[in-house]
Amino acid sequence: MTQSLCAELKPGEIAVFDKAYNKFKHLFELTVRGVWWVGRAKDNMQYKVVRTLETTGHKRILRDEVIEMVVEASKKAYPCELRRVVALVEINGKDVEIAFITNHLEWSAWTVAELYRCRWDIEVFFKEIKQTLQLSDFLGYSANAVRWQIWMGLLVHLLMRCLAFMHGWEHSFKRQFTVVRAVLWRRWNLPALLDSYGTAKPPGRIRGAPEQAYLPGFV
Repeated sequence: MTQSLCAELKPGEIAVFDKAYNKFKHLFELTVRGVWWVGRAKDNMQYKVVRTLETTGHKRILRDEVIEMVVEASKKAYPCELRRVVALVEINGKDVEIAFITNHLEWSAWTVAELYRCRWDIEVFFKEIKQTLQLSDFLGYSANAVRWQIWMGLLVHLLMRCLAFMHGWEHSFKRQFTVVRAVLWRRWNLPALLDSYGTAKPPGRIRGAPEQAYLPGFV
């Protein structure tokens, strides 16, 4: 399936793979085609260091190495040099040491780590869409019904993210969604509610307003 998904990639484009993906034969095929790729190195990957590169003083880059595979099967599947970058990456508020591999030998080490972080952001986004906004189950199964439900979920996600950004929401997306859903059809000033969450300040109600949430800037 991965090979079919990558079949249309053009030279110069970038593919970012999960940790479990270590099919070096396919990765070498991408390299021959001029496609750049980044993935996570498995913990038990066997290799030898050809040369060590400077980390350019970035505190979160621990190691930057050019490597070769040593296991016969892996070396046969990928006979060229690879790049291995070890960096501290923040996951769920904690710094975790993660090793990345790539076929690009010229990027900065931080670029390699940031490319993988972007992939993680996409994965978190899909998790929020599926679990929090309940898009794992569909109300209808026609193409139009599925399309409309996905669009509504994306619009809700966008509005929630805008509110979080505008009012400095520091808690999780799931908690924000729970708070908003609980008061959506009441006379609450929604921005004031988010501002006061977790504090002793009253959330603020709207008098003489319709029985719905107040969204200044979205009217």
